[in-house]
Amino acid sequence: MSGGTLVAGISIEGVTKTYGKAPALRDVSLEIREGEFMVLLGPSGCGKTTLLRTVAGLERVDRGRVRIGDRDVTDLPPRDRNIAMVFQSYAVFPHMTVGQNIGFGLRMKRRPKDEIRRRVADGAELLGLVPYLDRYPAQLSGGQRQRVAVARAVVMDAPVLLMDEPLSNLDALLRLQARADLKRLHNEVKRTTIYVTHDQVEAMSMGDRIAVMRDGVIVQVDAPMEIYDRPATQFVGSFIGSPPMNFLTGTLGGGTFSGDGFSFPTGRPPVSDGRTLLMGVRAEHLTLGGGDIPARVLVSEPLGSHALITAMVGKTPVKVQVPIDTRVQPDEEIRLGIQPGLVRWMDQATGEALP
Repeated sequence: MSGGTLVAGISIEGVTKTYGKAPALRDVSLEIREGEFMVLLGPSGCGKTTLLRTVAGLERVDRGRVRIGDRDVTDLPPRDRNIAMVFQSYAVFPHMTVGQNIGFGLRMKRRPKDEIRRRVADGAELLGLVPYLDRYPAQLSGGQRQRVAVARAVVMDAPVLLMDEPLSNLDALLRLQARADLKRLHNEVKRTTIYVTHDQVEAMSMGDRIAVMRDGVIVQVDAPMEIYDRPATQFVGSFIGSPPMNFLTGTLGGGTFSGDGFSFPTGRPPVSDGRTLLMGVRAEHLTLGGGDIPARVLVSEPLGSHALITAMVGKTPVKVQVPIDTRVQPDEEIRLGIQPGLVRWMDQATGEALP
């Protein structure tokens, strides 16, 4: 396989798609660089699979254009777009061996037999399937069948690889291994990849960039850690991270942030006094003891590498990540510290981050 030479950028320009009266995509634009691993992330029904299917040609757009490389493919059928796709269901043929499954697309394109054998061998080597080439899908585990589906797509040498939640049918341990396999695979073949998932851990661990979607629009596109540390909206902060970002609602006044049952100094305020804001902060950016934020412990959960404390700040529960040997009791009064540079301020009315 020719690997990194097979790349093409993808340009999605103002794409709109409506089913009946329900808009699935609303004027979506996204530039995907050559060789990039782009993750479309969001809750069920946000439009991520519909967007992938418009790139694949499985859905016709109502408005907008789709370009792959220097070609406008908006009106082309899937077979003419030079893409490979891996679906959520394995879609392997039960009556074919692993080798026959991997080579199926090549046979449909009537490639020479020697070329098919060579590419099937390369794909099986890349996905760790060499010992299973003569087996049938019923003799394989779920993870192995998924690798067969990926290998079948990779050997096609298409410059664009589309993946629609390919790991969602695997159990937790297999998903962990498969994530590493797919990331290694992308590092080796460098195809331009669009990967759809609702699993934020998959998105954070695999993507070069993540496009977070909600209600048919893209609300933020950025590198994983930029999205984690600097979410553009309250929704993004709540969706990315386990636990999600904590949010306190309050009003600034004289360098003090005051809300329902709490008041503490914030240092230099980000905006003028009197404005109602959301203060967003991650659990690991709060410290226990010696801070200015009074809180009351609800529960402590030991999680192996660390413990997670749920505490009430006024009438709002917050999560605090602490060392595993931290000892606190329910109803214990504590004080939380916070580093001002790690706070994300947002407008309370719009949920959008302040500049």
